[in-house]
Amino acid sequence: MTERNLTVTEADLHAFADGLLPPERHAQLEAWLTENPEDAAAVAAWQAQNEGIKALFQPYAISKDGDPDLIAKGKETSPKNEAAQHRFRRLTAVAAALTLFLAGAAAGHFGPDLFARPELQLTAMEAWPQQAHSAFIVYASEVRHPVEVGADQEAHLATWLGKRMNVAGLKVPGLQVLGFQLVGGRLLPINGTPGAMFMYENANGQRLTVLVGHNTENTTTSFRFASSGDVETFYWIVGSLGYTVTGEISREMLQQVADECYKQFSS
Repeated sequence: MTERNLTVTEADLHAFADGLLPPERHAQLEAWLTENPEDAAAVAAWQAQNEGIKALFQPYAISKDGDPDLIAKGKETSPKNEAAQHRFRRLTAVAAALTLFLAGAAAGHFGPDLFARPELQLTAMEAWPQQAHSAFIVYASEVRHPVEVGADQEAHLATWLGKRMNVAGLKVPGLQVLGFQLVGGRLLPINGTPGAMFMYENANGQRLTVLVGHNTENTTTSFRFASSGDVETFYWIVGSLGYTVTGEISREMLQQVADECYKQFSS
């Protein structure tokens, strides 16, 4: 149980998501998140956003052999050059302020064109597989708390998540015919609104996740596929809802699961 007088602010949650808390405080927040699933879902969403941003800008991360030398030189100080360094820092601060001012002015003029560049813009459609991948990585490997509601409360799980999502008759897909048993499910933030995650496991201990969330673009698509390392994702959108199936299993099996889920969600 968490401490009764423990105070947790949103700043604490952000620091936890960014890995900036000291070990003792990190442990306290970890215990807090175990007993506060909504905060845990928010933290998971922020961590997923962090990973998405890193992945988005990874192609632009270029290091040079001399970078460590620059850092080392920056740490060297002596009485002789302290005054020069002080002047340099003041000039740097002025330059930074001027840069921010010019950047703000430029953003007003060039902003729409800049953020329309396909390599910098992450559309809702592109966000689906990334959110599914992040949720799978976070929860599929969890031993003690992979889900909030277990398979023994399947009816309650469907009712609860459907109510939170404002989706009448939300279904929990049955995948026994493909060898996967329901583990349970949990509430997740998807595209900034409440979403559902269902987890399944086969006899070999392989897990997969099925996500259902609101689609703000209100479009419809056929099956699409995304891959990140060993994790495969099939996703599709039908009107106001989007769906993903994610797992570390063969693409062929994952597509069978996606087909089965599509049939059940559409019926």
